[in-house]
Amino acid sequence: MVEESIESRGISDRSVLEAMAEVPREKFLPAHLCEFAYDDKPLPIEAGQTISQPYVVALMAAAAELRPEGRVLEVGTGSGYGAAVLSRIAGEVWSIERHEVLAASAGQRLKELGYSNVHVIHGDGTQGWPDEAPYDAIVVTAGAPTVPEALVNQLTPDGRLIIPVGRKRKVQHLLRIRLVGRETTVDDLGAVRFVPLIADQSWAEFD
Repeated sequence: MVEESIESRGISDRSVLEAMAEVPREKFLPAHLCEFAYDDKPLPIEAGQTISQPYVVALMAAAAELRPEGRVLEVGTGSGYGAAVLSRIAGEVWSIERHEVLAASAGQRLKELGYSNVHVIHGDGTQGWPDEAPYDAIVVTAGAPTVPEALVNQLTPDGRLIIPVGRKRKVQHLLRIRLVGRETTVDDLGAVRFVPLIADQSWAEFD
C-alpha cells in the first residue's frame, strides 16, 4: 500500500511513510471489512462516518509538516486511525470527536493498541480544544463550508491548519493554512471528498 498508493503519488516524507507502514489499518475497521484494509479507498465505520483513504491520510500528515516534538490537534477522531498515524510522527496528539460512541470506541482502541501519546476528547471540534492550545498543527478530517476561526486562533506562530473546505457537501478543496505572524497564507492541495463537519459553527447556516 505504502509503495503503490502513497509513495508513488508523490508523498516523500520518510516519517509519514514509516508511520503509514507501521500502523495496522485493519485494527481500526469493522471485522467484516478487514480484508479491504489496505485498499486505497475510504471505508464505512460506525455512526455513518468513514475511515479516510490511506493516501489522503498520508497527504494531510505530510502537509502538516510534523516534528517529533510537535503538538497536534485532530478534529474528527473517527475510528482513531488518523490519530494513530499522527502519533507516530508527532510528540502529542489530541483528537476531538463529536460522536460520543466513536470517541469512546476510538479512545479504548488506541489505549489497547498502545498509542499512549493520543488523547481523545468528546466535543465540538469546530471550537478546537483550547485547554491544550496552542498547537503546531491542526488536522481536520471533515469538510467545512468555511474555516472555523477558533482553530486558526489555536495555532502556534508558523502553525499549520489542514482542512477540507467547500460550499458544496460533496466536494471540498484541501487547504493548508499557515499562520505567519498575524497573517495567514493558504495552499490548495487539491480536491477531496469528506463527510460534513457538523457542529455549532458549521453547515447549519448554509443548510
